[in-house]
Amino acid sequence: MRLRSVGVEEELLLIGAESGEPLSVSGAVLAEAERHAVAEEQGTFEKELMREQVEFSTKPVTEMGELTEEIVRWRSEAARHAAKAGAEVAALATSPLPVRPSTNAGERYAWVAERFGLTAQEQLTSGCHVHVGVDSDEEGVAVIDRIRPWLPVLTAISGNSPFWQGQDSGYGSYRSRVWNRWPSAGPTEIFGSADRYHEQVSAMVATGVLRDQGMIYFDARLAANYPTVEIRVADVCLHPSTTVLLATLVRGLVETAARGYEAGEPPARIGVSLLRLASWRAARSGIDGPLIHPTTMLEAPARVVVDALFEHVREALEDHGDAAPARQGIEELFERGNGARVQRELLAKTGDLGDVVRECARITTSG
Repeated sequence: MRLRSVGVEEELLLIGAESGEPLSVSGAVLAEAERHAVAEEQGTFEKELMREQVEFSTKPVTEMGELTEEIVRWRSEAARHAAKAGAEVAALATSPLPVRPSTNAGERYAWVAERFGLTAQEQLTSGCHVHVGVDSDEEGVAVIDRIRPWLPVLTAISGNSPFWQGQDSGYGSYRSRVWNRWPSAGPTEIFGSADRYHEQVSAMVATGVLRDQGMIYFDARLAANYPTVEIRVADVCLHPSTTVLLATLVRGLVETAARGYEAGEPPARIGVSLLRLASWRAARSGIDGPLIHPTTMLEAPARVVVDALFEHVREALEDHGDAAPARQGIEELFERGNGARVQRELLAKTGDLGDVVRECARITTSG
């Protein structure tokens, strides 16, 4: 049986070790990474829109144990390079402390900043993107059409951005609310075919609002440079184990959807308006409040909805040998909490957002 490849992109916040405040040192961090890169690993670290963050990409793997090793390794490498620039890394999807982010240099970033104004200026948000291999664009679009109702559950699981500009936002994933200010972000209609998908993307770029296809920010899209579906709804996760759980469930979703497509099962006819409500509910609640159940589109306890996701992908998980680890990961997630819960508990304990950031920086590279 074929195991689909899976890879992860994580965006990390660059912070001062003492202050916990974001530092605009991505250029120095990336230069340090480039000096230490070996030929086959060049490009693992990349810059983002803001100078206060850095992104790494794992290699594609088929075993989740390998993915764990990749995430732990590259988080540690990011921390090592950041230290040379007088910074630390923290897997936080927004900065708990107040910040005035600065845009990276370059023609593309200047265009984005000028075109989108405050939406771009405030976009210091860190996500986690999961890539899963597909056989063709046709299969990929069939997958995108069929996973739509389940994507908000992934936002809830990964929620790791409760604070914004020094205040509690009231959300588990405020990052997702800030990210969805982009005009191309969010849930999509049912495309029905790869041709229809590409026609829609071309039409969106042709409006002139977007610079190019790289600015198609769908919740799930065909990757531009890889034969993968890219799921983009998650916050960067505080604990590496949560990232692995997320990737495990995403691969299960992709495989389940692909099997449904092969069997001739149609996608659920749920409108974009309902999906947007489900996304908002997931962002607000995280795993500590109600979610919208993907099969009924009614509120249900978060644990019930996450368990429904597990049951939905159980067969694929069992075939991949991932069912038991995924079940254990879900139990640990609800016992410990996602990043949003951990951050709030740290603030309740210490009373200081700087302490929250510093402890999260420690957790980020703790393995």
